[in-house]
Amino acid sequence: MKQSLQLRLHQQLTMTPQLQQAIRLLQLSNVELQQEIQKVLDSNPMLEVKSESDSGNTTLKESIQEAVSLNSSTTPWQGVNNTRSSAPYNDFDFFQNYAKSHSLHEQLLWQINISSLSDDETIIAHALLDGLDNSGFLQTSLKEVQQLVNQQLAEIEIEEIEAVLYFLQHLEPTGVFARSLQESLQLQLAQLAEETPYKSAALALIQKDLEHLSQYNLKQLAKQLKISTEELSGAIELVQSLSSSPADQLDYNDVEYVTPDILVRKVKGRWQAELNTATLPQLRINSIYSNMVRTNQTDRDSAFFKDNLQEARWFLKSIQSRNETLLKVANCIVQEQYDFFEQGEEGMKPLVLQHIAQAIDMHESTVSRVTTQKYMLTPRGVFELKYFFSSHINSHDGNPYSSTAIRALIKKIIAGENPKKPLSDNKVALLLQEQGIDIARRTVAKYREAMNIPPSKERKRLL
Repeated sequence: MKQSLQLRLHQQLTMTPQLQQAIRLLQLSNVELQQEIQKVLDSNPMLEVKSESDSGNTTLKESIQEAVSLNSSTTPWQGVNNTRSSAPYNDFDFFQNYAKSHSLHEQLLWQINISSLSDDETIIAHALLDGLDNSGFLQTSLKEVQQLVNQQLAEIEIEEIEAVLYFLQHLEPTGVFARSLQESLQLQLAQLAEETPYKSAALALIQKDLEHLSQYNLKQLAKQLKISTEELSGAIELVQSLSSSPADQLDYNDVEYVTPDILVRKVKGRWQAELNTATLPQLRINSIYSNMVRTNQTDRDSAFFKDNLQEARWFLKSIQSRNETLLKVANCIVQEQYDFFEQGEEGMKPLVLQHIAQAIDMHESTVSRVTTQKYMLTPRGVFELKYFFSSHINSHDGNPYSSTAIRALIKKIIAGENPKKPLSDNKVALLLQEQGIDIARRTVAKYREAMNIPPSKERKRLL
C-alpha cells in the first residue's frame, strides 16, 4: 500500500466549556447550586461573597455587564426581578417542606401519563414498562409484549410496538429502555448535541464488540475506524463519560428537605413568581485581585489572574442565565395554572412540556431540565415544578380536564359519601359523567388506587 499525505480542511462546531457550564448549572437544584457556588469560591480567588456592609466592589449585575462588554457577539442579559415581598407565609407549615424521591418506574410512569400517546399506545407503553429491570434495561422481547398486549387489544403489529419503544427510549433518564449496553450507549450519544466533539467517532467506536475492545491497540483500532489516534482518544473519553446503567443517573434518597427555588405571591390581585435568592450568596468580583490584572506582573501571574477573572465572569453569567430561564418557565406555569392558585387542585389544567416550550420559545429538553428538582413555594404548599404538568381527559363541553383535577374531584366525592353506603368506582364515574367529564370506571379505579383510597367494600362503616 502506497503511503501519502493529505491536507483536509473542515469546519466543526464544538460545545464550549462556558456552554457546558451553563447547561450544568441549569439542571442543578437550589441546594446543589449552593454547593457548586461554594466549590467555585474555594477555587477561584476572583470571586467572593458580598457582605451587607460592603458596597464598593463589583456587583453581580455589574460583573455580568462587564463580561458582556468584552464580547460584542453576546446578547446582553436582562435583569432578573429579585425583589421580594416582606409578607411572610403565615399560614404555611414549613414541616411539610420535604421531598420524596421516586423510583425509576414511577418517574417513567409519570412521563408516559403526561405524553400525547393514544389509549392503545399507552397500553403498549405500560407493557414495555413492566418489562424493565431496575437498571433501566428492557428484559422482555417485543414478541412477548405483543402477546401480552393482544390480550387487551385487537391484533397489534410488531411495528406499532417498535414505534412506542422508540418514543420511550427518548424519555429521561437517557439510555432507558435499551435492550443492551451497546444500545443504551448509542441512545445516550444520539441525545447529545450534534456539535459535541468526537460524537461521530464515539458512535463508530461502540459499534465494535465492547467486550473485546481492550484487545486492540489504539493505532490498530484507529485504522479500522478510519480516524486519527487523537479522535479515537477523544471518542474513548466521551464513551467513558456515559452511564453504563440508566438508573444510576437517579437519586434514591428516601426523604430530604428541600429549599424552594421559586416563591409565588399574590401582588395587587395577580399571582406572580419570583426567585428565592435568600438562600444563595450574593457574589461579586474581588476588586483587589481584579485590579492586579492591570498592574505590572510576570507573565505567569498575569495569565493566572486573567484566566481566573474570565472564569469568574462566565460563572456569574451562567448563574444569571439559569435564573432568567427558571423565572421565565415559572411565570409561564403560573399563568397557565392560574386557576390552581385560586381554586386548588380542582382548577388544575392539563399541561405538557411542549406547551411551555412553545410559549417561551425554548427547546422542550431545556424546559425538562429546568423543571427537574426545582420547587415552588406557594400558599398551598411546596410543589416540584413537574407537579403542574399532567395529562388530560376529555369532557362533553370540549374543555379537557387534567388528571390532577380529576383526582381531586374523585377525592371530594368519596369524602362526601355516606359511610354506610360508600360509592363504587362505577357510581363515581357516573357522577363525574353527570358533570360532563368523559371517564371510565377503570380510570376512576386507577386514580383511586394512586391516592391510596381503599375500594368501597373496605370503606364501609357500620355506625
